[in-house]
Amino acid sequence: MTTGALIFAFDNEQTDYVAMAGWSAERIRRHLKIPTAIVTDADPADRRLAAADQIINATPVSGGTRWFEDYQATVSWHNAGRTDSYSLSPWDQTLVLDADYVVCGNELQTVIDSPQDFMCHRHAYDMTDTNDFDGLNYFGANRMPMWWATVMMFRRSNMAQYIFDCMSMTRENWRHYKDLYHIAGFLYRNDYALSIALGIVSGHTLKTTDIPFPLATVMPEHILTQLDEDFFQIEYLDNKHPKKIAWAGTSFHAMGKKHLGDIVANSC
Repeated sequence: MTTGALIFAFDNEQTDYVAMAGWSAERIRRHLKIPTAIVTDADPADRRLAAADQIINATPVSGGTRWFEDYQATVSWHNAGRTDSYSLSPWDQTLVLDADYVVCGNELQTVIDSPQDFMCHRHAYDMTDTNDFDGLNYFGANRMPMWWATVMMFRRSNMAQYIFDCMSMTRENWRHYKDLYHIAGFLYRNDYALSIALGIVSGHTLKTTDIPFPLATVMPEHILTQLDEDFFQIEYLDNKHPKKIAWAGTSFHAMGKKHLGDIVANSC
């Protein structure tokens, strides 16, 4: 059985997602010992993609525009094509990762070794413990549980195909599902599509096989820096008092793109 990682990378006005994906490919190989395929519209010869094992050319699928706190700007978002992961992946078992997910250790090896056909995170948390994630771990007026599309593992199976088919159905009929689940605004998110799909495929029992640890998250308003290869630091305010935390070996999701982009640019 072949196993590999899949990363979608489509640049927008502010963020060099292609460079992030290439940077991540090296980290994935080093910590998880698996190859990486990058889905992108960039030229396969682009030096930013040198660390990737495969390049899959695709047309970006717009998810609309989003306000990014760290940029203090509204930017285009071209990540809605992740619903096509099942059809695009060259692997029998695939680890789908956001380009802004930073692999710092081998925690995901437990996910790769799991016998499940599909897994993702049910809960995320702020690494500084200054933000309550209750509003992000649920969605809609009826507080439906959120499953995070930041990290998804799937094996080729009927179950996995049903989930991605339902995600695509949700994306293609977003206005209907947004109204059905009483989601405010018009913003489409892969997390919404995944959560709705898992509900449908489980027969609305919400019985799922989740990654057995929460998703560590760095918030956009916090300053992320890299101290060493797998050693990172966050500077933040706690009740207006400046604080710092540093860690090594824990993989994390950088919700703010600016600081991670600076880290990647400085490592090239």
